This record gives sequence, C-alpha cells and structure tokens, in this order.
Amino acid sequence: MLIYLHGFRSSPSSFKARLLAERMRRLGKGAQFVCPQLPASPRQAVGLLKAMALVPADTLVGSSLGGYYATYLAEATGARAVLLNPATQPAEGLRGFVGRHTMFHSDEPFEFLPEYLDELRAMTVPAITFPARYFLVAAKGDELLDWRDMVARYPGARHRVLEGSDHGLSDFEDYMDEVLAFAGIVQGESDRA
Repeated sequence: MLIYLHGFRSSPSSFKARLLAERMRRLGKGAQFVCPQLPASPRQAVGLLKAMALVPADTLVGSSLGGYYATYLAEATGARAVLLNPATQPAEGLRGFVGRHTMFHSDEPFEFLPEYLDELRAMTVPAITFPARYFLVAAKGDELLDWRDMVARYPGARHRVLEGSDHGLSDFEDYMDEVLAFAGIVQGESDRA
C-alpha cells in the first residue's frame, strides 16, 4: 500500500494527493493507494492510521505535519516513509494555531485544541533507527519550514534537496516517479539499466 498523509488544514483533495492517486490509477494500482482525511487530533489521526494495520512493505508519504506522523508510524511499524517538507517540531510550530480554522480545500471548520500540542509532543521520535527506510524531499524554497532542520532530522536517509520549490512542492510531478520508485511501485532510473 501507498498511504498519503496530508498536512495541517489539508485533505485528500490536496495537489500532491490527487497527483499520486491519478498516477497510481494510470499504473493500474489505484486500489493500492489510500489517502484518509486525518482528524485534527494527532492522537486520533495516528489511531486511524494504526487501524490500517501497516506492515513493513507499505510506504507512507507524509507532507508537512503528515511527514511527522509518517516518521512516528514508520518507527512503530517498520514501514518505509517518504517525507515531503516534513514538520520536525510541530508542537512548537503549531502553538500559534490553537483555535478555530477552516480546511484549505473545503472551508469546513475545525478546532485545533491546546491539548493537541501535548499529543504531538508524545509522538516525538528522538532519532530514526533505520535511515534506509526514509526518503526526504526538502525544498530550500519552503516558506514555512527550514530545509536544514529537515536534513538534520534524517541523517543517513536518502535526501533530495530542491534548490527552489515551495512548501506545497508545486513541482512535485517532476519527481513523483522517484517517490514511487522508492516505494517499489515503479522502477527507478538506476533499476532500468
């Protein structure tokens, strides 16, 4: 399975989720792609994902806050994780976002409660244990998160540092197949020789 974990205020309607869903469908593997709507509560979000009975053959693709969840779940289950501009300290970064918000793709309201910050802190992974399970995509042009924090957080993992781009990785289509190759969905360039 390829499981996409969206970021804060995002949804399965995000740009990257839709691109991956369509690419998997074109590959005839649409049934192997899942992108659930994650609840605002980190504890509930991770509980929903754990209920999917993740196995080491699965790959989590986490964007921003979803990357933080993907790291936690990869350590807990042995699954692989692709991290797209992942949040490295979301409890600190989201402190100013406690309160009422709307979703980006639907304007549906939700509340981010103060206790959610503690839920995030409880998921802190001190250090990744098997770097080969991780593929980090970090954009130097990310306007919300510092790419250097991302690189430092995943030592020994496969890194693709983009010179520009942005937090949403608007150029994701350019290296989406590299993500799918890491997940074992398609062959990578080096595998085709």
